[in-house]
Amino acid sequence: MEPTGDASLTFIGTATTLLRLGRFTLLTDPNFLHRGQRAYLGKGLWSKRLTDPALGVEELPRLDAVVLSHLHGDHFDRVARRGLDRAVPVVTTGRAADRLGSWGFTAHGLPTWGRWSMRQGDEELTVEALPGVHARGLMGRLLPPVMGSLLTHAVGGEVRRRVYLSGDTLTGPHLDAVHERHPDIDVAVVHLGGTRVLLHTVTMDDGQGVDFLRRVRPRQAVPVHHDDYGVFRSPVSDFLARARSFGTATQVRPVARGETIVLP
Repeated sequence: MEPTGDASLTFIGTATTLLRLGRFTLLTDPNFLHRGQRAYLGKGLWSKRLTDPALGVEELPRLDAVVLSHLHGDHFDRVARRGLDRAVPVVTTGRAADRLGSWGFTAHGLPTWGRWSMRQGDEELTVEALPGVHARGLMGRLLPPVMGSLLTHAVGGEVRRRVYLSGDTLTGPHLDAVHERHPDIDVAVVHLGGTRVLLHTVTMDDGQGVDFLRRVRPRQAVPVHHDDYGVFRSPVSDFLARARSFGTATQVRPVARGETIVLP
């Protein structure tokens, strides 16, 4: 899993990745439950994990930050709560930051379009909270707020790379607003799966995923969050086939659990 170049992504499972951007190492949406264990989603809802993570929490390298799209059991679980270093900053939504702070974590809550930055020498990494819609109608009011994240890595004031973490969002006009503000996204890590909860779709399926590409227009897309839980109903193979038939200009780069890819 050793990366080459100055930027790479290692896929651990679900929406959990290790991102190395220059001197910075970040963890996204930490989910380290194993096959057969339950992720608790609130309101009495749960889903059983179907896979094992490629890494355990105890195998992680030193982290500079954790980026958390929202506080759900398949994105921040009890294993992460026990095993992660509470001094490592967690950048997330305001509601999630309040809860994490009560657990002793160093949490930074961001409003939509809010930013948080860190520096190492002449390198800077900025996290900007982007709008997300986990669900609409009544289900939207039941689920926790979710954010996308734009990671901007700059060296000596010059932007090297922009990485968009979609978070558990549906498609829609809020993604047009993302493209309007950020038309030059290098990589989008796209949460898919067509998750179904109480007959409601709460993450993008294959059709919505391709609409995401059409609206956001990243140079490359890396699909994640698509086969780890029983609530995922839209396989990544459907997304890949639809993306090919649609003829999107975005390069779609599938990644296997445990695989490390170099980011363009």
